Amino acid sequence: MTHIVSLPLDLYSTFKVFFLMNTGMKITYTGDLRCQATHVKSGTQISTDAPPDNNGKGEAFSPTDLTCVSLATCIITTMAISAHKKEIAFGKLEAEIEKKMADNPRTIAEIVIRIKVSEVNWTEREKTIMQNVAHTCPVSRSLHPDVKQTVSFDYF
Repeated sequence: MTHIVSLPLDLYSTFKVFFLMNTGMKITYTGDLRCQATHVKSGTQISTDAPPDNNGKGEAFSPTDLTCVSLATCIITTMAISAHKKEIAFGKLEAEIEKKMADNPRTIAEIVIRIKVSEVNWTEREKTIMQNVAHTCPVSRSLHPDVKQTVSFDYF
């Protein structure tokens, strides 16, 4: 037996908004191997495109590029959170990312991240703390162990 429940429009809208807010993200395929990702709460959007070596035009981040960007931004954000909690000065950080792909199966083989730290003079102890945080961020811990993560630091 099927039961159909009819909800008043205002109640339905409340449920719909609640559902979307819990979803957090929405992906729309826009054609030509491209997608539009929307962060529901803020409305921020990111476009993706398949890379040229996998039938795309490479005119936007590829999904695997975003994995690498996620790792680098997670590292820097987690470092900033930790520095704040431990009252360690936090200067300017920039990251350069290199993605190395493997074939058969096509996977990310290695993510190389070079973090440039400037406008701060960390002690050796503070450098050790920040580097340990970098290697234990949530994205780092979420990636498959076969994905090699090479993170280095340059201090200016």
